[in-house]
Formats: sequence, C-alpha cells, structure tokens
Amino acid sequence: MDNKLLLMREKVEILNKAAKSYYQENNEIMSNIEYDKIYDELLELEKETGITLSNSPTIHVGYELLSNLPKERHEKVMLSLDKTKDIVTLKDWLGKKEGVLSWKLDGLTIVMTYLDGKLIKAVTRGNGEIGEVITNNAKVFTNIPLSIPYKGSLILRGEAVIRYSDFEKINNVIEDVASKYKNPRNLCSGSVRQLNNKITAERNVNFFAFSLVKADGVDFKNSRISQINWLKSQGFDIVEFKQVNHLNIEETVIWFEEHIIENDFPSDGLVLTYDDISYGESLGTTAKFPRDSIAFKWRDEIKETHLLEIEWSASRTGLINPIAIFEPVELEGTTVSRASVHNLSIMEGLELGIGDIINVYKANMIIPQISGNLTRSGSVHVPEQCPVCGGKTSIKNENDVKVLYCINDDCLAKQIKLFTHFVSRDAMNIEGLSEATIEKLIAKGLIKELADIFHIERYKEEIVKMEGFGEKSFNKLVSSVNKSEKTNTTRLLYSLGIPNVGLSNAKLISKRFKYNWDAIESATYDDLVEIDGIGEIMADTYVKFFNNEKKKVIVKDILKEIELEVVEKSNVEQIFENINFVITGSVEQFKNRDEIKEIIEERGGKVTGSVSAKTNYLINNDNLSQSSKNKKAKELGISIVTESQFIEMLR
Repeated sequence: MDNKLLLMREKVEILNKAAKSYYQENNEIMSNIEYDKIYDELLELEKETGITLSNSPTIHVGYELLSNLPKERHEKVMLSLDKTKDIVTLKDWLGKKEGVLSWKLDGLTIVMTYLDGKLIKAVTRGNGEIGEVITNNAKVFTNIPLSIPYKGSLILRGEAVIRYSDFEKINNVIEDVASKYKNPRNLCSGSVRQLNNKITAERNVNFFAFSLVKADGVDFKNSRISQINWLKSQGFDIVEFKQVNHLNIEETVIWFEEHIIENDFPSDGLVLTYDDISYGESLGTTAKFPRDSIAFKWRDEIKETHLLEIEWSASRTGLINPIAIFEPVELEGTTVSRASVHNLSIMEGLELGIGDIINVYKANMIIPQISGNLTRSGSVHVPEQCPVCGGKTSIKNENDVKVLYCINDDCLAKQIKLFTHFVSRDAMNIEGLSEATIEKLIAKGLIKELADIFHIERYKEEIVKMEGFGEKSFNKLVSSVNKSEKTNTTRLLYSLGIPNVGLSNAKLISKRFKYNWDAIESATYDDLVEIDGIGEIMADTYVKFFNNEKKKVIVKDILKEIELEVVEKSNVEQIFENINFVITGSVEQFKNRDEIKEIIEERGGKVTGSVSAKTNYLINNDNLSQSSKNKKAKELGISIVTESQFIEMLR
C-alpha cells in the first residue's frame, strides 16, 4: 500500500504541474496523450486503494484564478465530463434513449447571461465554482449577439474558440508574448481573459452555444435539441450536432471522425447528451461528473517511426524551438514527417536521440505530436549557435520550462519586420511573401539577406512543401519577384527601412537628387537639411545608415539584382513648391486621396497626415465638419479648401 500511495503522489504532482503549465502559463510540458495515460493510471490506483488524495486532479478541475479580472461564483456548479474512447461504451451509455452528439470544442467555456434582450454578463468556467467576469471581452467576440429577441432572463453556456486559420495568422504577428502560443486553446484562453478588450477584438474569438441553463417561460417540450435550435433562432451560432440513437450512433461517430479534417475549429472529441431533459436531470451527478452527458475522446492512431534529425527553428522573439523530423508515416489519412517538440523540457523528457524509434500521433486528429520514445538514447545535442545567425544561444528557465534563445540582437530571425517592409506594397511590392512565410524562409536558412529574396526560385522544392504553398502559389511568388526587379529610386530608398524616412520623404529626397541613386546614396547631412521637410535627426540617421559598412553591403547586393527605371524630368510647373497640404474627409472629383497627393507632389508640394503650424492648406469638402483636423486648422488660421477650390489652384 505504501508503494502505491507514493506512486499516486508522484502522479498527482506530475499531472498538476502539467495542468498549471498548460492552463496558466500557456506552456506545454507533456503531450495530451501522455497526460491522459498518467491520469488513467492514477484513476486506476484510486479505485484499487480506495484512496483519493486531496489535491488529485480526478476531483479538482479547472485552473486556479490568478488574473486581476473580477471573480464571481456560478449559480450552478460546472462539472467536467466523464469520458471514454470506446464507441461500444458510448452506445451502451445511451441505451434505448435518444441523444444529442456534438463536437467537443477545445476552447474556453463561457456562461452568458441576457436580460431584457441584452447581454449583461459573461463569466468564464474558472474552477467550476468560481469564474472570471469577462463581459466587456465577450462583447467583442466576432459572432456574439449583443441583443436578442427573447426579453426574459436567459443563461446559456458555450465555448469560446479561435479557428486554426486565425491561430496561424495571429500567432505569427503577436509581439506581446515571450514565445508563440502552442495551440488555439491557449491563445483563446489568453485572448478571452485580457484586461484590455481591444486585444480580444483583434484575436477573432468565436462563441458557440452548446447548452441552455435557464430561459423563463419557454416550453422546450423536454428536448435538448429543441433548446439548441431555439438558441440558434435567437442569433447564436451553435455547436454542430446530430440526433442519435442506438441504431445510428456508431456510424454518426464515424461521420464526425471523417469530417474533423475539414473542421477549422479545434475539437478534442465529441459530447453525447440525453435529449430527454427530465431524464438527464433525474440521474443527478457524481462528485465530479454530471450523469446526463459523457465525452468521447478520439482513440489516437499511433505509428512507430525513426527519428531522422532535430531541426532548430528560430523566431522573431529569439526563441529557438526543436522540430522532430522522422521517416514519413500515414496518420489519419495524411502523410506526416515532422512534429514540433515545443521546448527543451519536452525534448529532454522524451530523451530524444537521432535514430530512436518514436511513437507519433495527431493530437485531436490534426496536430502531429510525439507520444513516446521506445529507444530513449538522449543523444540530441542542444546547439550552442543559432541556426540563422551563428550567434551564441542561451538556455533559459521560464515557469519551470527550459527554452533555448538566440542572444544576438542582430540575428536575422529578429529582423522579420525589415524584410516585410522591404516587400510591402509601397516598397518593392512583392506579393505572396507574408510575414509568416518570410519567417519560415529565414528559419530554414533560405534567406540570409534582403537580396536573397530575388533568388527564391532556387528553393522551389523546399517552398512548395511549406504549409499554405503549392506549385501555383510558388509560381505566382516567383512572377511577383521577377516583376519587382524593375523599380525606381523612391521605392528602393523607402524599402531600406531607414529610420524616419517614410514614403513622402523618400519622394522628396529622390526628387532633390534628380532620381540619381549614386547621388541619393552619397547625400551629405548639409544636402539633406536643405530639403524642406527633412529635419536634423532624419538627416543624421540617413547619413549614418549609408556610412555603415554592413548597410553598404546590403544595398550593393540589392543593386546587383534590380534595374532602376530612368525617370523623365517632369515639365509640370512646380506651383506648390514649399507648400504643405493635409487632406481629410471623403473625395468626390478624384478616385481617392492618393490621387490628390500625387498631383500635389508632382507639382513640388508635400502632403502630411496631421495639421500643424507648417500646414498651408487643409483640403476638406465639409468646411463645417467638427473633425479634429478642421478645428485645428481654424485655431491656427489655416485655409480650408474644397476639391473644387483645389482644382482652381491647378489652373
């Protein structure tokens, strides 16, 4: 008994540590399949011994509340669900009753309260008894109805989730986290529990209703399906479901299994609930589970394979993640050959070594993971040099998780913004190179400097295998790169990302030096400050940029790849020389404000974004507008002209 009790304590400690890391710290220190295995072993020991420890995860559910959000006790305790991986068990549980089978979405459960047709409160599940009030955040979910037809007191439950597609996009641009989120569930948890709901709004959180707690005065004819359909009629998106019985439940489970690959929302299984409300409620609950519902977890398809190498992938934060490359295997209908290992703690826990026989599976039938290592040679060497820049690496301990970082501030992987600016529309205008794609190309060592972008056709084999790419998108990218090789001095100057040199200033400088690149590159401080609109600070950073030996090499290499257009000298009279304009409001006689801007700049003028003492004219068709620009112009005595008056100025 003593040995079993000791083993139980060890398993409780391991599980609680993993849950704390996953739910509170957005870190994953073990795979789902490993967690479930240890959990089931603990459950079996508890049955054998008759002992359940006070801190056992089998009786404690949810995360500990650590944020500064207000807390509130739920009107009705939210229990977790009992689970099975066996279809026969699921069928036996349903018996001769009718049931509702739906996706078990993997997000954050929220309780919504409406009164008089208005959303008045939203509370997270929390620990099941007490949740966090996130009402302001819920109001900016992408699909939540703020007003509904029903005017009574309504309480419902649903799941806040982030799509896989949005997860990929968001995860690649988030700059306020130390490392990338490991999965949509963690990203959703962090997004829903923000203190600033502007961040929540940017994360594209969706809400899917799955059960009704209270709706006074509505007759649902004792049917869960009737409740769910009623919620849909009130404007809520509902979790996709199927009505089942003992005759069709097995084929319906298979239907869900076949369609999970098409599902853009994360799901870790199914939920089966009795359609008969009264019957379900009459069954009561156990200490942890309600008896009217049960979860079905996918029985993971596990394959053995050999580990071929560990690829080290550097990101913009400096974090270097291990990625396992293994002999390809067929999993859930697709060929898989790589899986993220997430961090050094997981890698060391698996004791990975090249040539090891490993077990791989798809978490939630979507994301490749390593579930175990049969050989455990532990021979993988943690690199002391960054795979991108060759700089020194450092192992850090973050919330008891070991992670690897590149400590070189000049590492290319940390300069993603420079590359995305270089290819942007007003710069080199190369379509098909998103920030995420550039990050992958740098991590793979395919791009080491800006000029390498012009040789992207060399890496067709690697790029067409990248997620989101194929033959067609690769050809479009190469075409866009080829097209960008013919450009002009303004675009090139702007593309270099010189501090404070925006597009309008790049135009002014190019024009001042008659679009001669040699003259632009060798401009002196005194030359620059003579240009109206170029200040001392900008002139100083500009000269320092072109005097920097590393920058000189970068520019020289780019010039080898491009052809600068010869700009014909304009014969247009410079009637707006030394005159500053601001444009605001809608336009009627021009395509857009950019067209007006081009006309002004062609005639020697300058367009700025805000009204100041240096502004000569504000172009606005609505002279009586109470906009801040109009008010500022009137305060400073600046002329406000309409489009028609501006056109008169051109004559």
